[in-house]
Amino acid sequence: MDQSNVKLTCMLFSVNLDTLPVIYKVGDIVRFHRLKIQQYKNEIQGVTTVGFSSLTFEGTLGTPIIPRTSSKIYTFTTDDQKTVETLRVWAANHISSSGTLIKLSDVKAMQYFDLTCQLVGKAEVDGSSVLLKVWDGTKPPFPSWKVLFEDGALEGDIGRINQLQNLIVDILVYDNHAALAKCLKVGTFLRIYSLHTKIQPVTPKKLSNVPHLEFHLHGGTCYGRGIKVLPENNCDVEELKRFLDSVNPAEYQNLENICDLEFDISNNFSSQDFVSPCDLERCQQLSATVLTDHQYLETTPLSDILKRDAPQQYRIRAKLRNYEPQKLYQSVKLHCPKCHMLQEVPHESDLELVLQEVATEYPDPKLQNTSLYNSEVWTTQNQQERKIVIHFVKNDGILQTPEDTLIMIEGGILSEIYQLSKKFKGVIPVKSSQEDLIIVDLAVPFLIHGKVWHYGCKQCSKLKTIQNLNSIIKEASWTPACIAQALGIVPLQYVFVMTFTLDDGTGTLKVYLMDSENFFQIPASEILNSDDLQKNMEMIMYMLCPPGKKIGEYPWLECFVKSYNVRNEVEQEICYRIFDTVVAEDLI
Repeated sequence: MDQSNVKLTCMLFSVNLDTLPVIYKVGDIVRFHRLKIQQYKNEIQGVTTVGFSSLTFEGTLGTPIIPRTSSKIYTFTTDDQKTVETLRVWAANHISSSGTLIKLSDVKAMQYFDLTCQLVGKAEVDGSSVLLKVWDGTKPPFPSWKVLFEDGALEGDIGRINQLQNLIVDILVYDNHAALAKCLKVGTFLRIYSLHTKIQPVTPKKLSNVPHLEFHLHGGTCYGRGIKVLPENNCDVEELKRFLDSVNPAEYQNLENICDLEFDISNNFSSQDFVSPCDLERCQQLSATVLTDHQYLETTPLSDILKRDAPQQYRIRAKLRNYEPQKLYQSVKLHCPKCHMLQEVPHESDLELVLQEVATEYPDPKLQNTSLYNSEVWTTQNQQERKIVIHFVKNDGILQTPEDTLIMIEGGILSEIYQLSKKFKGVIPVKSSQEDLIIVDLAVPFLIHGKVWHYGCKQCSKLKTIQNLNSIIKEASWTPACIAQALGIVPLQYVFVMTFTLDDGTGTLKVYLMDSENFFQIPASEILNSDDLQKNMEMIMYMLCPPGKKIGEYPWLECFVKSYNVRNEVEQEICYRIFDTVVAEDLI
């Protein structure tokens, strides 16, 4: 096997950041100590163990081999040095050391990049953001924005900042990076990762009609986002120092910035109803949804997904332009996990008709008071004088307290079943047959368990008589799944079924959501009987797709989507479905 193709994924965790390898850029070389190698999902994976430590070296050829480590004691032999030199030669031939590193003179609109620079000034803007004034000796080919701050808040040499004004850019640092930014010393050299440029739109309030470019370091750590202070002996710092010393700021004092944004402003600020990277104000803020698996997948634009065949799996980042049904209670359906049939949840009026028809049948006295249950008979006090039989299922021959007792009702109507379900552990509507009690009809619930009404699939179920409950009587396992299995019923599952129209600025995609309780973290089986849960779901959808706002203000959703083929009578169609995604806890 070609060893150059062997790759190892390492996920390193520590409560102390200082114990982790200090990586400055792609191409750095790391020596791990006490790294456990294991296989996970058919991939080789490295995991830290007790006593884990590491040494990190610059990967650039010709630079001093000086280890970066927090360990006070370590060994580094001649063989180790030769290994580092060998890896440097390999990296020089196989890895681009620049990666996403870009000079300010090469920056374009709507870009993510890494920047090596010197800090010449800073100011605290508000409680969650800090302004950094930096330069790298090159002149940006565009006018850059100037961040406003309170008088006296700026740290740094004002004269020097004025001297470099056409070479300096203002970077606004947010959220979890703000604490580190406050502690930075003016004059230090930095590497800022996943820095984002964003068009500052022209507005009537601005004195200039030329758009400026904003620089943002958004919150979070995805894509390596963050700031690192580079040591003075770092090869990139030494090279930057030499270049900055050669720069004559006076040459740039009277030059006007050239607007070379390669961006069509008229197409991106004339509409209020589009999604564009321009809308990403602090664009990488925490998503309104959370991924529960497959984090290794890279984000794919919707325009690319629409061009590809199925089946595939994708990671996307988009906004919820629209959803159906708008009346959220209509999204709750019943789904058979065996035949995949979807059906509406029966309406109370339909249940009442079925139960009233069965209630006219006369209960068979021969089927009362068996070893499985005790029976009690009542006669209603109305003109029909209907007979109602309650069968109390025993546990090992003994009756339990109401809250622990499973009962069966024969001849009961909807209101009576509803009242009994409040007092007993479970209620099964039954009727008399020639030999035994049987389920009334799968058009009505086979079990009422608390507030949940459990239904069975008519197509897949093979009904058995009530005496088959004897198979679970000793365990007194009156769970819906156990009762369904004993009675030959394939239970239907309550699910949310919705259609989302997602938009990421490159295209729109209609995706299908079918979920029982994971996505919204609300049980679909309980929501129809709970006003509070319905209000929670309405609030979630209000935040995901807020009415009355421009779509640029909608939150971003990060989702996994799978494509699959569906064939109808005419042609084959590609459909899309959300999976392994949940709504963030702070929205619930």
